Amino acid sequence: MAGMALPRSMAALYGRGIERGLVLGGGGMWFVAWQTGYLRRLEELGLAMGSADRLVGTSAGSIVASILAGEKLGGFSRTVDLLARAPALLGLVASSGPLEPSCQRALDAFRDSRDCEPATLRTIGFAALAACTPSADTTARNLGVILRMRRWPSSRLHVTCVDAFTGERCVITRSAGVPLARATAASSAVPGIFAPQPVQDRKCMDGGVAGTGVHLDLVAGARRALVISLVDGTEPDLAWGTMTPATIRQEFDDLLATGTQAMCIVPRAPVPEDVMDPKLAATAAREGMRQADEDLDRVRAFWLA
Repeated sequence: MAGMALPRSMAALYGRGIERGLVLGGGGMWFVAWQTGYLRRLEELGLAMGSADRLVGTSAGSIVASILAGEKLGGFSRTVDLLARAPALLGLVASSGPLEPSCQRALDAFRDSRDCEPATLRTIGFAALAACTPSADTTARNLGVILRMRRWPSSRLHVTCVDAFTGERCVITRSAGVPLARATAASSAVPGIFAPQPVQDRKCMDGGVAGTGVHLDLVAGARRALVISLVDGTEPDLAWGTMTPATIRQEFDDLLATGTQAMCIVPRAPVPEDVMDPKLAATAAREGMRQADEDLDRVRAFWLA
């Protein structure tokens, strides 16, 4: 893939030649913990998903995908447990308390949008750039403490984000020369909550702003892809941000149309209203482990076919 700015395109077949792709979507601290529990339990049961030929991570998924690529899932499980037992430690990554007006405006611009047109993404991005958030350097540095990896773990890892000024979708890989903590901080930079991150000569925000939480075009053309997403488009009341149930379903259908065999896993446990609440992490991890036990046979049959 040449360059960081990659248009979203199923026709481009960015995943052509890939045997197995693993896609991890966004969903806050709750979904970081759920994915960690799910994937850790699969690993304990003999199915190591870190063997994927391509790992695509967006927002929360960028953190877990990085951990998988670095083969540090066991240690990270203990970090998630620590955050659950000492929620104040989440202050290393996210500030607490009421949002400043500029931050609220940026969050509202994202939350209340109903399309992902370039003009919409630029409006969200301008608000994110103007928001009085904690510094980008502080967020990236503290996320690096949690990741505990200085080097980019693998060329297989692809981290998504959005240029806050142009609205372009960007994909960060090892070849970009961007520190891992900076890349995951950019992918997780929810407008109004976190500052857009400097990535080369860009300022980049959460990959989920692009109108997708999973960026399935990055595995289009692969032989098979396992997608772990917070939602799958069957949620009739979903109306948050640049995604709608229709666009989520369409993206998955478009992936299948490229010839890629795909399976989508979503949590069967109720998703809490505040996915950033660290006090819910322990429960989320347990629910992820429980679902992994239930899903093992069908995931193994799909992944190893």
